[in-house]
Amino acid sequence: MLPVVALVGRPNVGKSTLFNVLTRSRDALVADMPGVTRDRHYGICRSGERPFVVVDTGGLSGVEDAMDVLTAKQVRLAIEEANILVFVVDARDGLLPQDYVILGELRRSGKPIIAVANKTDGLDEQAVLAEFSAFGIATTLPLSAAHNRGTDELIRVVLPLLPADEEDAAEANGEDGTIRVAIVGRPNAGKSTLINRLLGEERLIVSDVAGTTRDPIRVPLERDGKRYTLIDTAGIRRKARVEEAVEKFSVIKTLQSIAAAQVVVVMIDARENLADQDLTLIGYAMDEGRALVIAINKWDDMDQYQRDECRRALDRRLVFVEWAKQVQISALHGSGLRELMRAVVRAHASATKVLVSSDLTKTLEKAYESYQPPLVHGHSPKLRFAHPGGNNPPTIVIHGTRTKHIAPAYQRYLENFFRKRYKLEGTPIRIAFRESENPYAGRKKVLTKEQEQKARRRVSDLIKRTR
Repeated sequence: MLPVVALVGRPNVGKSTLFNVLTRSRDALVADMPGVTRDRHYGICRSGERPFVVVDTGGLSGVEDAMDVLTAKQVRLAIEEANILVFVVDARDGLLPQDYVILGELRRSGKPIIAVANKTDGLDEQAVLAEFSAFGIATTLPLSAAHNRGTDELIRVVLPLLPADEEDAAEANGEDGTIRVAIVGRPNAGKSTLINRLLGEERLIVSDVAGTTRDPIRVPLERDGKRYTLIDTAGIRRKARVEEAVEKFSVIKTLQSIAAAQVVVVMIDARENLADQDLTLIGYAMDEGRALVIAINKWDDMDQYQRDECRRALDRRLVFVEWAKQVQISALHGSGLRELMRAVVRAHASATKVLVSSDLTKTLEKAYESYQPPLVHGHSPKLRFAHPGGNNPPTIVIHGTRTKHIAPAYQRYLENFFRKRYKLEGTPIRIAFRESENPYAGRKKVLTKEQEQKARRRVSDLIKRTR
């Protein structure tokens, strides 16, 4: 496994900014306010000679608030699993009593500690280092994460402290061969609870307070011999209710997670039934062409009558995605999770299925013989042949004549025909029509003299007969 470096410190000292610089990404949400990061956020730094895992953590505020207590629990888990601790302090705030409290907790872990004085731009670095020398830490570095100054020196200091591991190169190759699954839904739908249940540990913060998750958190999972990357996302509310800038950024990150995923699991609270915002999320997934699974959570809290009413409502409002598998689950108690993961695997297999041109053309011919498209100005569109145009989602390109006039209803008929033929479950199908070129377009027929004379005689004879 790759060695782990944890970034620890008070709220709003720049840990998330430093995380983005080290991982060369924008995965961590950054805002000029404390308490934005709550869960542990993992990324890989590849800037040095050896890759290592960077963990962004929430700020340790020392406040006994419920959310701060849950955040502190996640920070302590990161400290426990880390090989090296990077203690981030704010050079502009100077030494604060809370920094000494955090430092004492870091020292009790027995892990190597590197102190980083962030936000030193415009300050006398020697004076800053002299002030923070009171920590008694051998390695204290000046840094400006926002301007990427001092990060190379930090990596140079970290590398010799990393434990040797011959499997680093294999681990750094990324998520090849894994199924990327984005779990989306409205606030308090149970997304973090689901991931914790699948992992069998309290990996993510779970609270009854809506909007607990802000950053999209990627979590690796291996289950039944298959590897997954689960992406926990922030709950999305209606646009009119989104006021804070942090929540707006969280929504953008969630939409980016949908685009980056291969399978999207839309979680619906069965007790609140299907809301318009759930349909909006399903629409986003369809626009991105992602495989889709509908997870109906909190199913165990309902009696039989409520379940029947919920099924009828879902069947009525989800008729436009009837190809998506609906799974009733309880993220809290773990019921239905095996069926959910099977639905995810089937949806991913359908979305990445390899289609063959010859078989697609034969299927197209059968569909055309069974039901021909409606006439257009007295002529029927002709569909000649088909070939694959890509996968995730499966794309079928059909060549023919007058394809511009094919009705949407006939296109849906073709989608359903291909879906039934290839047993494509849980994925949208895109059909692209290509108009065959007319080989005589732009060519003007030139008559010979004999043909011109015959044409004139026919015209004159026709005129005489009409008289």
